[in-house]
Amino acid sequence: MTPFDLLLRRRFLPLFVTQFLGAFNGNLYKNATIVLILYRLGQDQLAGGKVLATLAAGLFVLPFFLFSATAGQLADRHDKAAMIRLTKLLEIAAALVAAAALGLGQAWLLLAAVFLLGLQATFFGPLKYGILPDHLAPGELLAANGLVEAGTFVAILAGTMLGSLTILGGGGVTLIQAVVVAAAVAGWAASLAIPPAPAQARRMAVGINIFGQTWQLLRQAAATPQLLPTMMGVSWFWLVGATYLTQFPAYAKDVLQAGSSVVTLFLAMFTIGISIGSLLCHRLLKGVVSLRLAPLGALGMALFGLDFVTAGTPFGSPGRLVEAVAFLAHPAAWRLLADLLLLSVCSGLYVVPLYALLQQRADPAHRARVIAANNVLNALFMTVTAAGAAGLLGAGFGIRDLLFGLALCNLAVTGLSYRQSRRAAQAE
Repeated sequence: MTPFDLLLRRRFLPLFVTQFLGAFNGNLYKNATIVLILYRLGQDQLAGGKVLATLAAGLFVLPFFLFSATAGQLADRHDKAAMIRLTKLLEIAAALVAAAALGLGQAWLLLAAVFLLGLQATFFGPLKYGILPDHLAPGELLAANGLVEAGTFVAILAGTMLGSLTILGGGGVTLIQAVVVAAAVAGWAASLAIPPAPAQARRMAVGINIFGQTWQLLRQAAATPQLLPTMMGVSWFWLVGATYLTQFPAYAKDVLQAGSSVVTLFLAMFTIGISIGSLLCHRLLKGVVSLRLAPLGALGMALFGLDFVTAGTPFGSPGRLVEAVAFLAHPAAWRLLADLLLLSVCSGLYVVPLYALLQQRADPAHRARVIAANNVLNALFMTVTAAGAAGLLGAGFGIRDLLFGLALCNLAVTGLSYRQSRRAAQAE
């Protein structure tokens, strides 16, 4: 069996389409909103709209901190397929608010829609990963997670590029309005075909103290052997990915003296690599959930990350940035692209086994809550890292210093990942 065989199965294809459209939609609207605020609506605002744009990015992540515990509880207490359909109805409502906000051009309404789409993603996250073991055999988990991971990054790239590149053009607002609503409706339609997934904890009470429930959620996950290290490993992947995606523009402009088309090239290469690595996991591990590949993936992230930073040299000048065609004419550019491709392939090899192990080791009655705890840690890692990177850059460190330090940290993670893989093998 290849991973793509699952795309012919009803127990996986509707979920894949649903999650793909959701990831696409959230990133489409979020990035369209940020560009619209920066270049049109925020010109008269403090710092040219940069504060509002930063707030938009933060509002998309905020629900993961506030409501992941509740999302995990609801996912374990109810039929997951039915809950997915409810979350997609919430997405339709958020999409209608988003379309109205784009039409009215009101910044506060744009931000409200960003928060609503983040809220929908928060409730959908534990469901999409929690339902996979309900519908798939153990030998299919790696393939399914590889497809989900690959699809998620392709959707993120597609949504980011469409939202960023079209919103300011002629008819751009109308196009984004139509696509946001259409994608939400199509995602809900796809969710109707997801087979039932009966509840595992029907009698569980859903807590209303969101902060207390979040703390309890993390404590419960930490009490189960292997779960917390696995969640930390997944969170490290999202930390690395978010750092590279955030710093690509500055690295291209300040270090390579390259323009926006080179940034797009980097984004595409990063997405292709993660997709390849994610899909390779099933083949290399022959369908067996194991962490054998994770240390090799972490080592590759470190080595290719180091070369990506050290090989970066100016291709243009501050007043004359090179674009993609001129960039590709330089042999050194292909080394950078190869580094980026291999770094992201290794990232896929690293994270997919971790997700599969998380699903396999979690108690079925608590699985969605474990995924929810993982989402809280993911958001925490990315937020703290973004703040830390901003502080370091503000203190005078350069983009090279930041990415070099990240690569060195990956070397340390390699050792930790190797130790975890040994422990996981002994526990089997």
